[in-house]
Amino acid sequence: MNPGSTYDTLRTLADSWGLAAMTLVFLVLCLWPFRPGARDEADKAAHSIFEDEKDGE
Repeated sequence: MNPGSTYDTLRTLADSWGLAAMTLVFLVLCLWPFRPGARDEADKAAHSIFEDEKDGE
């Protein structure tokens, strides 16, 4: 096995499975805010900038 064939093998693997993995990660990150349990977390994050140190006392 020469170094050229190792490079070609790794490049082919990265071109196919790397693209599939990046596409999967992209889809998961795009759909993550729309999952059923995310509404409470999103509302809390959206209103957190209006809280100060005296809230909750």
